[in-house]
Amino acid sequence: MGEVMTMVLKIFRYVFLGVFAILILLLLVFVTSSKMSMDSNFSHTNESKDLQKFSSSVGDGIVNISAGEMTFRARIAGFDTNNSKEVVILLHGFPVTSAMWLDLIGPLKEAGYKVVAFDQRGYSPLARPETLDSYQISEITQDIFAVADVIGTEKFHLIGHDWGAIVGWSAVLSDPSRISSWTALSLPHPAAFGAALADDPDQQDRSSYVDFFQTSWLPETVFSFNNFSLLKTLLGGMSDEKMKDYISVFSEPGAMTSALNWYRALGDDLGFNSDDANFLEVNTPTLFMWGNRDASVGRVAIDGMTEFMKGPYTNIELDAGHWLFVDQPERVISEILIHIDK
Repeated sequence: MGEVMTMVLKIFRYVFLGVFAILILLLLVFVTSSKMSMDSNFSHTNESKDLQKFSSSVGDGIVNISAGEMTFRARIAGFDTNNSKEVVILLHGFPVTSAMWLDLIGPLKEAGYKVVAFDQRGYSPLARPETLDSYQISEITQDIFAVADVIGTEKFHLIGHDWGAIVGWSAVLSDPSRISSWTALSLPHPAAFGAALADDPDQQDRSSYVDFFQTSWLPETVFSFNNFSLLKTLLGGMSDEKMKDYISVFSEPGAMTSALNWYRALGDDLGFNSDDANFLEVNTPTLFMWGNRDASVGRVAIDGMTEFMKGPYTNIELDAGHWLFVDQPERVISEILIHIDK
């Protein structure tokens, strides 16, 4: 009996060692593949350094906007024309860049607006601080007003999607006097979203991916594995021009980490903690659009917005997923133009 047990234990030990060796091998293959997907020549950074600096006489295209210690890569339109309407600032989310707004920039310019869509902190290669505290919402929010100051506009229309919407809500709540209108896509008022995260099991389940994004190094490895195959899958349906821009940014060492630091600096929820209920009220004319097939945002958070909206407020539900410009581009553009023209 003793000899049988010894033999069984040996077999278990060999099986365990074999499985462990296979897992180590797979991990090495996984990490190696991710590293091979990276651009160690920093091509995107080098190209960004050579961009023109913003001025009102520069034509449509991609420029650098320097604000304090940060230099943001930005798409601009309408500044060198007779466009007389206010500036529109566009804020992208994760995991994309200002290229997500390519469908909207043209129509905004044609409607008479000046447009700025900049790659935000961590996404612009010359605005990529290393400390985690630098990616707090309050810090990123100040970038919006800093960019507005540099381009010489006191008041502007603001449009944000995903993380860009979260930061946009923060801007509207912190300095509404400078924002003529606000358009939020996909992500609702942060207090309503925070309440849903605290109390709604459905929203908790939808937001469970955030825990993974907040872990160290593993999300970067997963996204970059096999030439960014997961990222390309998540962004399916977007144009080749947009996809090329996204990959050129995230393929540089440190870029994906900086983008994920928005999540890592977040804390436990997206609610704004304040004893003053008036702090959470929005009087700025607001358009909100949400896709009812969005896997990351549930209806409880959307319905919870109403109590905070005290000014003109339009809530439009679309038959769409998270990427509204993929599923309903014409409707989204039309509604935005109607809203800001008011």
